[in-house]
Amino acid sequence: MSVNPAVAVIVVAAGSGTRLGGDIPKAFREVAGVPILEHALRGVFGMRREAQVIVVAPEAFRGDAELILGHAAGDASEYASVVTGGATRQASVAAGIAVLADSVRIVLVHDAARALTPSTQFDDVVDSVAAGGRGIVPGLAVADTIKRVDDEERIVETVDRDELRAMQTPQGFPRHALAQGYADAEEEYTDDAALFAATGGSVAVIPGDARAFKITTPWDLNRAEHLLRPEGGERIRVGVGVDVHAYDDNAELWLAGLLWPGEAGLAGHSDGDAVAHAITDALLGAAGLGDIGTMFGTDDPRFAQARGEVFLIATRERLIQAGFGIENVSVQIIGNTPRFTPRRAEAEALLSGLIGAPVSLSATTTDRLGFAGRGEGLTAIATAALRQRH
Repeated sequence: MSVNPAVAVIVVAAGSGTRLGGDIPKAFREVAGVPILEHALRGVFGMRREAQVIVVAPEAFRGDAELILGHAAGDASEYASVVTGGATRQASVAAGIAVLADSVRIVLVHDAARALTPSTQFDDVVDSVAAGGRGIVPGLAVADTIKRVDDEERIVETVDRDELRAMQTPQGFPRHALAQGYADAEEEYTDDAALFAATGGSVAVIPGDARAFKITTPWDLNRAEHLLRPEGGERIRVGVGVDVHAYDDNAELWLAGLLWPGEAGLAGHSDGDAVAHAITDALLGAAGLGDIGTMFGTDDPRFAQARGEVFLIATRERLIQAGFGIENVSVQIIGNTPRFTPRRAEAEALLSGLIGAPVSLSATTTDRLGFAGRGEGLTAIATAALRQRH
C-alpha cells in the first residue's frame, strides 16, 4: 500500500447468513439491486478521513468481494483489499488485523450486515477513539420494557432499561491494544467490544443511529429494501436474448447448465447451451453492453467447448463492474427434447447461483410446427431485468 492512512476499517462479510435464507452468503445478497456488502462500503468510503479498507470474505466469494469492493472504492482502490475469513467471526477479524498497514493507529470493525450505517457514525467513532484512547461502541437506548425470566419463563423482575444499550457497529479501538487483545483472547466473544474489555481494555458507548440496524431476517431485508427504493420510481432495465441450436447426435447435451446423458446434443462453437447463451444475451442487452458474440466471439479459441457457466459468471462480473444488479431472469425453452420438467428445479437452482438472482424456467413444444416441431433443433428465449445502481 502506497498510502499511509492512520485509520483502518475491517468490514466483516464472511458469515453464512443462515437466518436470512438463500444459497449465497448474506453480504452478497442484493437490496434494491445492489449487494449488501456494497451498501455497507458506501458508508465506509463516505468517511471524512482516508482509511485502509479491508473486506473479510468467504474464500468461495473472494472474487465477488473484490469486484464489489473495486466498484465501491473507485479512485480510492489503492486503499482497499480483500482477505479470506476464518471459521468464526473472531477468526475473520483476526485475519483483517493481520494485514493492517504500519501507519494505522485506529481500527474500526464493521459488520457488512449493518449495510445502511451512515458515514457520520464511522466519523463519530473515529473521533471518540482519537479523543479518549479507548474502545468506542455506538449504541441505541432500549425502548422496550425488558423482563428477566427464570428457567420456566416466569418473570422474575423488570430490568432498568435506562442502563441498557443495543450495540451496533462500527466498533473502534486503538490499533495496538486491539491487536494485543486478539492475541490474548482464549475464548470466543459475541463482539469486539466484549473481547477488548475481557482482555483489559476500556470501552465507552456513544449514541448510535437507527439506520445501522443489522440485516438478519427476511423482514430486515424487506425493511432495507423499502428504505432504499427511490420515491420517484425504480430504474429497471429489461433485455431479451434468443438462442437457437440444431441438434447434433454426436455431441453431449448441455442445457441450462446441466448435462443430459442419452440425449442428442446441440451444435455450437462452445457447448451449445442455448439457455445459458440466451440468458447471457438478455443480461448484456439490458445493460447496453453488446451481446454474446461481441463479448465471447466465436473466433476466440478460449471459448471453444466452454461451458455455459463460463459465460454467465463472466457476464455477472461485467454487470457488477458497470454498476448493474440482476433482479431476475425468465427463460422459455421451445423444443421436443429433452423432457425438461423433472430437472427444472435443479436447473433453476444452478443458474440462480451462477448469476446471483432468481432464474425461472419453462418449456413447451410447437405441436410439430416449424424446425423445433420437426425435431431439428431447440430455441431458448430469455428475459432479464436489471436494476441500475445510483
